[in-house]
Parts: sequence; structure tokens; C-alpha cells
Amino acid sequence: MEETSAVRRLDRLGVVLVAGGIAATALMPFIYVKANRIAAGKPMLLTQLLPQPSVIILTALLVLIAFATLFLRNALARLTIATLCLAALVVAIGLVSTAATPPGSTVARMTPGGGFWVLLAVIGLIISDALVKIRLAPWMRVAALAAYAALLFAFLSSGLLDSLSIMKEFSTRAPQFESEAIAHLLLAFGSLAIAIVLGLPLGILCFWVPKLRAVVLQGLSLIQTIPSLALFGLLMLPLGYLATHVPVAAAIGIRGIGTAPALIALVLYSLLPIVANTVVGLQGVDPAVRDAAAGMGLTRRQILTGIDMPLAFPVILTGIRIVLVQAIGMVTIAALIGGGGFGIFIFQGLGQTAMDLVLLGAVPTVFFAFSSAVILDAVIDSIRGSAA
Repeated sequence: MEETSAVRRLDRLGVVLVAGGIAATALMPFIYVKANRIAAGKPMLLTQLLPQPSVIILTALLVLIAFATLFLRNALARLTIATLCLAALVVAIGLVSTAATPPGSTVARMTPGGGFWVLLAVIGLIISDALVKIRLAPWMRVAALAAYAALLFAFLSSGLLDSLSIMKEFSTRAPQFESEAIAHLLLAFGSLAIAIVLGLPLGILCFWVPKLRAVVLQGLSLIQTIPSLALFGLLMLPLGYLATHVPVAAAIGIRGIGTAPALIALVLYSLLPIVANTVVGLQGVDPAVRDAAAGMGLTRRQILTGIDMPLAFPVILTGIRIVLVQAIGMVTIAALIGGGGFGIFIFQGLGQTAMDLVLLGAVPTVFFAFSSAVILDAVIDSIRGSAA
């Protein structure tokens, strides 16, 4: 009976995470030591690096966080230990990569292995679980995101991680990285802005005209079923024809490849969540409220702007959140048709068998998508909380 109750006291998510962490530590390389950027490299487990002080500290913290995750119920204590473990993990990979790099070498590459990424994911999940259990206020969630982003920026600025291959790829492409980051965000937020301008009136119209609603939503759903590359291809021919025969179109940048087809495709993919959520949000408004407003002499437009849209806004904003996260991810594919963005590094890395170059494009994409989701979730919860 005592053994059964002890097992029940174990955190179930903690058991899974600890098992994953142990497997990553014991079976997966912590780092690959490569002679150059395309070499296979020598895999090194975390246990093989134990003589190094940073790895000893990391291992001790990993053991501590394992016990805390399994047995400790205090979410704040778990968060503190996990954050320390996260910092130790980053410091360890930086110091290990510096120690493994031959003095004066410019071609050697130190690549984080699967063990590092699994440990990073496990610690991240422990931190996320602790933050959820603490039940932070919306603005505190944004503050927590800013704090972890500042911690990451401090590590990157310190030079501790400069020996890592991804940082060497960044140092040789810093101007291009900046320009592609701007292009990526402009495409994502630009397509979102256009989709909002088109989708909100269309959603309101669909709410007012039920017969139109089914046709529009089915049409937009059909667009969602078209693979992104196929949609880019379908847009290339008409836009190329337009650029050839209409000089004004070519002058403003409309071509068969480049930003124009990428932007149009992103807008088309973004319309369904915005239109559908606008309809759902307006349907969720209590009809009695509209009747009372109409009885007070308010016009249909006044009811829409003063009652319907404010009450439906949290649902509409949920659709905007979906669109933004989706757009940030999909912009990477636009690089295949000259749209720019972080996808350029991803596809260059795949073509050159340089996974560190792939990470240079993938990691910031994930960071921007995750940050956007956290911030918009906090805004949505704030609006719902103030409305309640």
C-alpha cells in the first residue's frame, strides 16, 4: 500500500520527462566535433565530458531537477531549479564547444547533438509546466518571455557560444541574416494585415447573409487543402503574364516569382481563420443584447461597432493568433520562389548538407512563432478577464 501511494505521488508528466532526459543523456550525443562544416563529426556523450567542471555542475543540476520534477510539488521551486538547469545547459555547451575547438582553427565546427536538443526540450517543458501551475497573470507571462529572451540575448552577446557552428554560420552571414529577418517579418505581418483588412468585412458580411456564409467558408476551406508549393506554382503563371503585359504591375514588383506570389498565397491561407472566427465571434453575442440596443434606437452600424465587435473581439483575436503563427512558419517555404526570409538558410543548408545552416533559419523561426503565440494569448486572456 505504501509503495502504491508513493507511485501515485509521482508527477506523471515528470516521469515521462525524466525518462526522456535520462535516455538523451545516456544514448544520444551531447555534441559533435567536426573537422569542417560538412564532415560527419565525432559524437560525444555527456558522460564522456564529465571531467569538465561545467558538465559536472550541469549533471548535478540535472539530477536535482529530476528529483524536483518527480517529487517536488512547489511550482516556484521547480521553476527556479529548471531555470538554473537551463542556464547551466547553455553554459556547458558553450564551454565544451570552446574546449573542443582546436586553437586558431576557422574550419572546425562544434554542433549540438541530439542529447542537447532533447535536454533543452525537456527543461523547456518543465519550465512551461511550472509556469502554467503558477497561473501567472497575462502580463506576467509576457514578462517571463521577455526575461528568458533577455537571458538568451545575454548568452549570445557574451561570446560564450561563439565556438558553436550555428554562431559561426551567423557571423559569416550577419548582414544577410538581418535583411532576411526583416523580409521574413514583413511578409508575415504584411500578409496578416492584408488578411485582416479583407477578412473582417467578409466575416461580417457572412454573418449578416447566411446564404453567403456557406459558399465563402467552403471556398476558403478549399484553398486550405491546396499544398503551399502547389499554390505558389499556380500563382506564378498569371502573375508572370501580368508582369509581362502590364508594365505598371512589373514596376510595382509584381512578378511570377518573388514577394508577390508569396504574399498572395499567405493572404489566401490566412483568410479562413479570420473569416470563420469573425462569424463565430459574432454568433456568440447574445441576441437579447442586440434587441435591447435596437430598442434604444441604435442603428445596425452602431450595434456592430459598439456591441458586436467588442464582444466578439477575443474570438477574432484568436483567429489572428492562428494566422500569425501559421504565417511565420509558412514564410520559410516562400524562399523556394524567391520570397526571402529565414527559409533561404534552411534550403541552402539542405542543399549543402550543412545542418547548422538549417538551424540558423529554423531556430529564429520557431522563436518568433512561439513569442507571437505567447504575447497574443496574453492579450486575449487580458481582454477576456477585463470583460468578465
